[in-house]
Amino acid sequence: MTFSTAATLTIGGDLTVGRVGFGAMQLTGKQVWGEYPDHDGGIALLRAVVDAGVTFIDTADVYGPHSNELLIREALHPYPKELIIATKGGFVRGGYDYSTLDAVGNSNYLRQSARMSARRLGVDSIDLYYLHSGQATDVPFEEQVATLAALKDEGLIRHVGLSNVTVAQFQLAQSITSIDAVTALYNVGNRRGVDLLRAAEAGDAVFSPWHPISIQDGGDPERIAAALTPIAQKHDATVQQIALAWLLHRAHNTLPIPGTTSVDHLASNLRAAAIRLTEDEVTAITSLVPEAA
Repeated sequence: MTFSTAATLTIGGDLTVGRVGFGAMQLTGKQVWGEYPDHDGGIALLRAVVDAGVTFIDTADVYGPHSNELLIREALHPYPKELIIATKGGFVRGGYDYSTLDAVGNSNYLRQSARMSARRLGVDSIDLYYLHSGQATDVPFEEQVATLAALKDEGLIRHVGLSNVTVAQFQLAQSITSIDAVTALYNVGNRRGVDLLRAAEAGDAVFSPWHPISIQDGGDPERIAAALTPIAQKHDATVQQIALAWLLHRAHNTLPIPGTTSVDHLASNLRAAAIRLTEDEVTAITSLVPEAA
């Protein structure tokens, strides 16, 4: 993977965004169900995101469901010219409990999902639309991707992305249409998505890592924190900022989307983009967790 200190990246050849985006999922109710309880606070935070210079916001129809997309529209529409919004479809949820979450790949359902997301967001064309899961079993995966490819041809979506997929699914999807972004779990403590990161880099796709500032995912947070603390002190930063800065340096195609409900936390996340780690520091952090091929 290519060491990077670039301030921007480009999605699909024409959407240039800053290296740190904003994940809006936390602006919902508990367990990502229902409306965000501090409605006015959510509006203010989203406006602060844009005012701070963030040019990429990530959401999904299942966040709420639907309320997250509607909140974004209420806060930011008409959207600034430079703002790119990504959303996702393919999950359904029947209630508050996570056990009601399921994946659907039916073509008409995916078409409806994309059209309704566009309506809720108030756009004619969605900048980046992810298939939210590769786990649907009602329709073959390649047919689900073909549906999104058709929606792209029709102009409803500009770029296709994939979330919750395997490397094999990513490569299969690439044979059907251009895949311009993928998401997976990858951070300082857990490198589960490393093969997908490598495949995305090789395939000229953007990679959005889940939980980008977390050090809790790998089961050894004390050791990770102990290793990052002296690096953080050297850069007058927090451990979480170093975790985020490492992702930005780790490969040229990483687009972390840390979420928060705090303006102060937002500012802290964005300051991580200005941290310049040395190659030795990046290598030391990388070596904390095995990255087997």
